[in-house]
Amino acid sequence: MVSVEERYDHLEKTISGYNISADLKQIRAAYEYARSHHGAQMRRDGTPYITHPIQVAQIVAEMRLDSESIIAALLHDCIEDTDSTYEDIAKRFGVTIADIVDGVTKLNRMQYNSMEEEQMENLRKMLFAMSKDIRVILIKIADRLHNMRTMEYQVPATQRKKSLEVMEIYAPIAHRLGMQKIKWELEDLALKYLDPVAYDEIVRKLEAESEEHTRFMSAIQSQISDRLAEMGIQNATVYGRVKHPYSIYRKMYAQEKTMEEVYDLFAFRVLVDTVSDCYNVLGVIHDLYRPILGRFKDYIATPKPNMYQSLHTTVIDKEGVLFEVQIRTYEMHAINEYGVAAHWKYKQGITSTGSEKTYEWIRRLLENQEDADAEEFIHTLKVDMFSDEVFVFTPRGDVINLPAGSTPIDFAYNIHSAIGNTMVGAKVNGRMVGFDYQLHNGDIVEIHTSKSANGPSRDWVKIAKSSEARSKIRQWFKRERKEENIAQGRASFESELKHMGMTLGQVTVPEVQNTVLKRMGYATLDDMYAAIGYGGLTAQKAVNRMRDTLLQVTRAAAVEQAAREAAAKAAREAKPAPPRRVKSEKGIIVEGLSNCLVKFSKCCTPVPGDEIVGFITRGYGVSVHRKDCPNADPNRRANSEQGRWIKVTWSDDITDTYSTSLDVVCKDRVGLLADISTALSTSKVNVTGLNSHSTADGFAIIHIVFSVSDANQLGLVMRKIHQISGVMNVNRPAG
Repeated sequence: MVSVEERYDHLEKTISGYNISADLKQIRAAYEYARSHHGAQMRRDGTPYITHPIQVAQIVAEMRLDSESIIAALLHDCIEDTDSTYEDIAKRFGVTIADIVDGVTKLNRMQYNSMEEEQMENLRKMLFAMSKDIRVILIKIADRLHNMRTMEYQVPATQRKKSLEVMEIYAPIAHRLGMQKIKWELEDLALKYLDPVAYDEIVRKLEAESEEHTRFMSAIQSQISDRLAEMGIQNATVYGRVKHPYSIYRKMYAQEKTMEEVYDLFAFRVLVDTVSDCYNVLGVIHDLYRPILGRFKDYIATPKPNMYQSLHTTVIDKEGVLFEVQIRTYEMHAINEYGVAAHWKYKQGITSTGSEKTYEWIRRLLENQEDADAEEFIHTLKVDMFSDEVFVFTPRGDVINLPAGSTPIDFAYNIHSAIGNTMVGAKVNGRMVGFDYQLHNGDIVEIHTSKSANGPSRDWVKIAKSSEARSKIRQWFKRERKEENIAQGRASFESELKHMGMTLGQVTVPEVQNTVLKRMGYATLDDMYAAIGYGGLTAQKAVNRMRDTLLQVTRAAAVEQAAREAAAKAAREAKPAPPRRVKSEKGIIVEGLSNCLVKFSKCCTPVPGDEIVGFITRGYGVSVHRKDCPNADPNRRANSEQGRWIKVTWSDDITDTYSTSLDVVCKDRVGLLADISTALSTSKVNVTGLNSHSTADGFAIIHIVFSVSDANQLGLVMRKIHQISGVMNVNRPAG
């Protein structure tokens, strides 16, 4: 085991190796601060928590970032996971570092209506901070990379959730920033947990054929190097590699091939000093091997938006083996490996933040989705930032990059809002096309406009692919047709209400209307009608939210009123009255309240016999937790919520059964599930769910959901399962 100090010493050596002016004294102070505040916290792998910030800082140092980035990486979890505050970090290390740390910190202290809303707000905060200081996302990517490297210690559900986030968010952002090396590692690590069978198959076959692959790559490398030397091309570096597992997996999945049918497993890189040498090398490669038609790409003349530059060509040797050759300068290679981290603004000493054209796409992304709800934000984020791109040209030869599948509408609004709003027709490669025509790489697009144009059609919102175009179309309708939008939106809303069996009167009661509008983000009903009218919100979505919220608001008002009355009565009386025993609800007696909605929290699933505590929720009545549940820990309760924790007890006349769950960790073997099923059957419990997952190292993790009458019966089930051969641990999930 490597000690914490050894890890930190290695970090300092890495920093000193590329930055002799690094502020090692301040970096050491940040390390000591983080180590002190994380204290006795431990990671799931059994190491002190401080090892995580050190390793994140190590990844940041390998990107060769500045001292402030290293300090922020060491402190990145302090605000989120310790008692440290933004103000304290700003006082000790400066406002800039505090802003970076705050930008990396998730918004997990807030309450959200859905997982999508939570994900949206975390992404929106991260992108906003990123638009002001690109170091926020560089540290966040380093944080996620180290978490993925140690993901084996997490439970399967967490492994899958985090891996999906990597595939949908972090790997595409790394790609957008040109950080190919980190993108590949993130994708491979995520695939390991999303499709472990396919991942293991690919890795196993690559390892089995590694000697043959090495011989082939050495032979090709020697052929290219010798020919370049003959042609007088100096200081060229040639090396080969086998494509990484996720790249192979994508090709197998997209083309429905087995691994044996994937022929272009190999890629070679040639690094030279100048751009002219790149094109000279291309001629040499095409002279040595036969090029495949249609497989040449010139990203030097037309760089990708993420700054990527290289020549790509696919060739075939005399033995019929296909392989790709990438040709670039050493400077291009550094940028292609680490993207924005290779030549970002702070290395040039530029002090202005967020003004470079390089990061304009981040701000534009936020502006385009300013009014979007959670579902719309996540969808358009994936389209705008993460989808494939198409490169088209203006009649003057300027390159415009758009999401794949874009139309002339997207092109027009990318040029300028006025062009889109006055568009009456479009030509592609000199031929008139419809507004729904999908653009292709290399198309020359010409937009025809007219001052007498009536403006965009509402149908354009459905045709446009990019959120930028859709946003600008909605803005036009929002600005130009407000009264029409309100009328059309109200008609659509009332029609949908009628379809759902509701009336307008039900949602216009002041206390209900205000709460509903606040949750939906509108000041008035007219604002909501206008949003429906110009396409910013669908009537169906609005009514669905109204329907769900109405019941919550009504019940919450009754519960909160009863809680206020009980609190006021207790304050008036010098001696507290004994708890008033009232009729139980689901076997629960709530002190001072009767006929209130009761639900059992899913995080800890209490059963009769457990010590319990209640929490007055907004809209769901009283939520019952076990006292040992982390979510009920008095030390974690927000000050604003102290008055909402309430005493609850089990009734004496319980006849119901209660759903609970167990996590079982055991050595995998044949017949294991049969033995567990027998134990459950003999315990006379009703099993409602059971899923299992085998790990690569021979363990099995089993999650069981079942109903019991009380804690005694649950204890009996746990003892029976624990006695089964191979069972190592039986736990009740909590928190």
